[in-house]
Amino acid sequence: MTITLEIPEELKDQLANEAKRLGISLPGYTLRLLDARPGLETPVKTGAELVTYWKNVSVIGTRTEIVDSQEHASRLRAEAENRT
Repeated sequence: MTITLEIPEELKDQLANEAKRLGISLPGYTLRLLDARPGLETPVKTGAELVTYWKNVSVIGTRTEIVDSQEHASRLRAEAENRT
């Protein structure tokens, strides 16, 4: 099935950049986003369910620039606490 959508150029660029970062085509990335939609029908209730959901929609492992997740989280927390 083919669907044609008219979307803002800025959104297209954002999707294309994310697809490139993940190493997949823009149509493949768009299909992945649409395919993840059914998982949103049942809200997650525990941390384990959230991690499973993230694995299923290929979120885990997409931030390859983050080497140490604990350090990254600490830095984000410190930045948030020191906002002016």
